[in-house]
Amino acid sequence: MKRVLAAVVFLMFLGTNLAFAANMLKAEDFKKWLDSGKQVIIVDIQPAKEYEQHHFKGSIETNAFPAKTDEERARLDKAIEKAKASQDDVVIVCPRGRSGAQNTYDYMKSKGIEEKRLYILEGGVANWPYKDLFVKGR
Repeated sequence: MKRVLAAVVFLMFLGTNLAFAANMLKAEDFKKWLDSGKQVIIVDIQPAKEYEQHHFKGSIETNAFPAKTDEERARLDKAIEKAKASQDDVVIVCPRGRSGAQNTYDYMKSKGIEEKRLYILEGGVANWPYKDLFVKGR
């Protein structure tokens, strides 16, 4: 019985980790990219009100959160077009850097954006420690 329980717990843990198998980008690494002027495509999926309160300079506003429906994913098309026309890395920014970001990551990958170029900002906007880098308004 203990073996079965241990196996179930292990499989649940494994499944959870596989669900978020995306390239996660730590805040301090993204800050280094921004500070260095590295060319990067920032895809912001926050809802409109949140985007207006805080976003990164040069980000593409999509308001696609949580990127579950066809209508929400269609809002990503302008970012996908820009990513296809470039070889720059793509950083997905969402409220908390979890399922909405993963949905966006998976969708962009399915549309031909190379996985090695796709990153999710770990912790999203909620956990971004460098608040002075945010832009307010549109």
